[in-house]
Amino acid sequence: MIDLHMHSSYSADAEFTPSVLAKMCAEQGVTLMAVTDHNSARANTEAREAAKERGIAYLSGIEIDCLFEDTALHMLGYGIDERDAGFRELEEQFYRQSREASRKMLDKTLELGFCVTEEELEAAAEDSLWPGVWTGEMFAEVLLGKPEYDGHPGLLPYREGGARSENPCLNFYWDFYGPGKPCHVPLCFPSFEQILDLIHQTRGLAVLAHPGMNLKGKEHLLEPMVKLGLDGIEAFSSYHDPGQAAGFLERAGREGLFVTCGSDFHGKTKPAVHLGGHGCTLPEEQIREEIMEGGHFQAEINRQEIEKLGSYV
Repeated sequence: MIDLHMHSSYSADAEFTPSVLAKMCAEQGVTLMAVTDHNSARANTEAREAAKERGIAYLSGIEIDCLFEDTALHMLGYGIDERDAGFRELEEQFYRQSREASRKMLDKTLELGFCVTEEELEAAAEDSLWPGVWTGEMFAEVLLGKPEYDGHPGLLPYREGGARSENPCLNFYWDFYGPGKPCHVPLCFPSFEQILDLIHQTRGLAVLAHPGMNLKGKEHLLEPMVKLGLDGIEAFSSYHDPGQAAGFLERAGREGLFVTCGSDFHGKTKPAVHLGGHGCTLPEEQIREEIMEGGHFQAEINRQEIEKLGSYV
């Protein structure tokens, strides 16, 4: 059991501390874990110590927002030196932007006719390590928890049995605060090339997160990213069905990328996502060797696994 994509309370939209994540991983039988918080490497020290106490191998990680040819991507960095000043500067830049964006998101939410206050949002963010930052999931938590909105037609899809109820707070975020939506407030993301350089300069490996989401309809972008130095791809993800995983396995072998597996576990904001729930069928030893002990970036893809997954297409 390996899970190389999970978020701690150092991500504004996640629930559990790094130590609690290590405890949960131990209970789930996870033997290799990585905490990959949004634009922050701070969790790694605590997570590494907690994992060690529970006999779990640990790989330092981060997930960074960036842009490539006007497409927003999530880049995973593994084996990074989290003490590098570049990660502190990156987090400070995102923090300043996110605080400013939070107030604008509140204004746009009020313009839609919803009633929500700063005090209610601060209560929802009580356990967050990003003071003053309110995520779209927090707006959802507040609004869905208001008795006066029990029958509100705009919120019915996110309630039990509704079309968007599987991950209600996350879906609310995408539907109201995502790009092109009425409450969206854009942030200034660094470029793919900048983040690639940062990860490599800190002795890390750069892996494209959940490409089935990030590259949907733009799969052609993978080739130029590989030419620039992309090291790996998250072929196995909670968001990929077996057919998609098969396709990314084949593509990884063709492009000379190694593959990783990650659930993208957050806790309450993504209740349908579970630790270890990425569906990886490659041998654990292969993942470990490629990422932790391999001195190269070439992936030896298990062709039998590709054929097995391809049968689901």
